[in-house]
Order: sequence, then structure tokens, then C-alpha cells
Amino acid sequence: MNKLLLLLFILLGCFSCTEKVSENIKLKGPIFGTAFNIQYYSEDQINYMEPIDSLFHVINWSLSTYIKESDISKLNRNEINEVDRHFKRVFDASKVIYEATDGVFDPTVGNVVNAWNFGAEKNKFVSDSITIDSLVQFVGFDKVSMDQFKLTKPAETYLEFNAIAKGYGIDAVCEFLESKDIDNYLVDIGGDIRVSGLNVERGKAWSVGIDDPNFDGTQSYSKVITLKNEAMATSGTYRKFQIDDDGNRYAHIIDTKTGYPSKTNILSVSVIAPDCMTADGYATAFQAMGIEKVETFLKSHPELKVYVIFENEELQLETLGLNNFPE
Repeated sequence: MNKLLLLLFILLGCFSCTEKVSENIKLKGPIFGTAFNIQYYSEDQINYMEPIDSLFHVINWSLSTYIKESDISKLNRNEINEVDRHFKRVFDASKVIYEATDGVFDPTVGNVVNAWNFGAEKNKFVSDSITIDSLVQFVGFDKVSMDQFKLTKPAETYLEFNAIAKGYGIDAVCEFLESKDIDNYLVDIGGDIRVSGLNVERGKAWSVGIDDPNFDGTQSYSKVITLKNEAMATSGTYRKFQIDDDGNRYAHIIDTKTGYPSKTNILSVSVIAPDCMTADGYATAFQAMGIEKVETFLKSHPELKVYVIFENEELQLETLGLNNFPE
């Protein structure tokens, strides 16, 4: 009898030694002027904070106009013309969205953004009509080309990928996790998110909230959805705006044709796409396009699901889900 009990204890002990704890690893920190939240499940329980930090560093030094010695800052000063693979991937994706939206999404609008004090270089220009008109003539992503890793642009053209680079950073982290055979993860940077698999800790799919359009800087959620092996990015005029001396509110979304802030009743656009770079770019474009043009555009783009929060004629909030955006 004692021998049987001993054997049972040994077997139970071996089972407990090999059993894996179903707990997500959680990483947090500052990046890209906001914060990241990464959760993933690894049977080996390996913390990948150091290589992810290194990846963020490389992407920042390639694409951030807020870093004076980054590749993109040097390009804008016409000091270099060669770029790395991160820059090229963002450039190529931006070309696709630029052409699909007929130039509504345009990374060469950077100096106009700066003129309105929405960009990295504050008070670089004054947003009077003469200045804006002089800057708009150098806007046009079709004037910029890439051959392998060499970029050609007019000397006056200023590039910035702030409307899509955050999404790319999320995708880059996801690709890294997948290279480590991690299938269950959530990567969130500043509210833009990409997920895969399940939240193993809770044993269910990943649930994410869509920010309410709060102008006072507070954060709340009226809508929570489930994402499945996809990404979601949100662009909102309530997040970044200027108020002039007369109390008029100007959104940070610039009309690339006129150089002036877009006039729109849209407060927030959330886009679900297969990857976050695509979702990020289109969220910005749809903010400027207006609801009717977005509805027309989506008829030929079933891969994009869209949720719009807007003000009606009575200045009341309304919502609109398009292309089977999840309820």
C-alpha cells in the first residue's frame, strides 16, 4: 500500500513540474510620444522587453521627425538619400494608400502640418494664406520616388509618416513575436491595436474598447468589440486640435489640396484591417474624406471595416458602422 502511495505522489509531482502556467506576459512603457501595452502568452515565459525596446529604437531613428538626427529628419534637410528597410516598408504602404485615396492621404503635407503647429517643428511657419499657398506647391507624394533604398524628392518637400508609423511599429512587434512562435498576443500603442489568437489568461478572444470623443482629455468607452487576428486604428479630431483667438476649433487633419484643416463633422474614425499600418493610414484618410466618400470608397474595399462617430446637424453624436464592423 505504501509503495502504491509513493508511486502516486511521484507521478503527481512529475505532472506538476511539467504543467505550464497560463498567464500572459505583460510589457508596458513609453514610445512614440505615447505608451505601449503588450501582452502575449509564451509557454517558455520569456520576457522579450529588451529586443522589443531595441526594435522601437531602430524604428524611431528611421522614421521620427521628432528626432533631429533620425533618417527622415536628415532626408528632409537633404543630407542623405538612403533609407533602411523600415522606412521603405512604410514608404511603400503609404504609396498604396496615397494612390487609393487620390492623394487624400499624403505624407508630403508635413510642412503644412508644421505651419499649423500640429507637427514636430513648432512655430516653424506662420499659418497665413501666403505661407500656406507657398508650402502647398511642394505637396504631392507623386513627386517622391524610391529606387531600391534610395529616395528622390524635391529639395523643398518635407516628409513625415506620423499618420502611419505608429501602426507600422505595432506590426513590427507582432512580426517579432510571431518569429518566436508566439501565436497569442495583443500589441497596443496609443490605442491602436493588433491581436492574434486568444487572451490565454482569460481563455477568450481579445476585447478592445473604442474611445469616446472626449475633448477634455479624459478617456472612456461606450463601445467594446472583439478582434480576431486583425488590427484596429482610430483617428480622432478631438485628440489634436488648435483654437484660434476667436474660439474656432481647427482639427489636425489637413486638406492636402488646400493646405487648410479639413472641415468635417466626423469626430472619430476606427478602421479594422488585416494589419495596423493599413488601418492607421486609412483612419487618417477617412477622417478627411467625409462620410459619403468613405461609404463609396468602402464598396470596393471589403477588407476594411469602419466605425464613425460624428456630429449631426443638431450637433448630437451619432455612430455609423460600415462593411460589417462588429457590434
